[in-house]
Amino acid sequence: MTEWFTETLHPWLAQRLRLDRVLYREKTEHQDLIIFENEKFGRVLTLDGVVQTTEGDEFVYHEMLTHVPLTAHGDAKRVLIIGGGDGGMAREVLKHPEVEHLTMVEIDRSVVDMSAEHLPSLSAGAFDDARFNLVITDGAAYVAETDDRFDVIIVDSTDPIGPGEVLFTAEFYADCKRCLTEGGIVVTQNGVPFVQGTEVTNSWHRLGKSFADVWFFVAPVPTYQGGFMAFGWATDDKAKRSTDLSVLEERFERAGIRTRYYTPAVHQGSFALPRFILDLLK
Repeated sequence: MTEWFTETLHPWLAQRLRLDRVLYREKTEHQDLIIFENEKFGRVLTLDGVVQTTEGDEFVYHEMLTHVPLTAHGDAKRVLIIGGGDGGMAREVLKHPEVEHLTMVEIDRSVVDMSAEHLPSLSAGAFDDARFNLVITDGAAYVAETDDRFDVIIVDSTDPIGPGEVLFTAEFYADCKRCLTEGGIVVTQNGVPFVQGTEVTNSWHRLGKSFADVWFFVAPVPTYQGGFMAFGWATDDKAKRSTDLSVLEERFERAGIRTRYYTPAVHQGSFALPRFILDLLK
């Protein structure tokens, strides 16, 4: 009998992935963690019944949420990831040779350990890089208390329910602002606007309380149902969002980074929002 993993995204929408083999399941201190195999998407990581990432399409999400801010910044030496326990974001950050130090703050140690064991292709050695520093704690508490400063902060969070809810508040964004160097950039996971429009609207207003330039960029991630996924963008340096394509190309080529989705042209185009998303920015 065929077994399926059913993700009930909304009262009116669900998706199913065939559950070919369960690799790991644990009710951790913070959430219900399952890792399983699917013929099309490869190994799949889920938390509390929600798909977080898959081997099949993770590259779109991780490349966009990393290379857009780092390439736009141009000289990000210190980077902070909030969340990101699967290691995909760390892998992409550490492809940038100018990065000297990466701190990843993850609330659940089990996510890191089990991802390293069962999804090693995502981190691809990033956890062993000398520039990598892992901190197991609450991300909101970390940015509220740390004395460290960062050029780019990447908020690789779950949706605003459970442990991830605090990572969508105005207070959290203000604390991120405090942790940035001059001209620094914050980017955030902001859901699928067609089915989660209030997330975009709320983040638009809450980020706007702390930053001079707030916007969103988009990419289609097949696992995340509903069309474009939105990523929040916030900085006080308005020029960084409109960096010339020639500059983006020069920086990216100089870094020698290989990607499967991101290109400088995609980077530039991703900030052009469809009308239905623009209508959410009210």
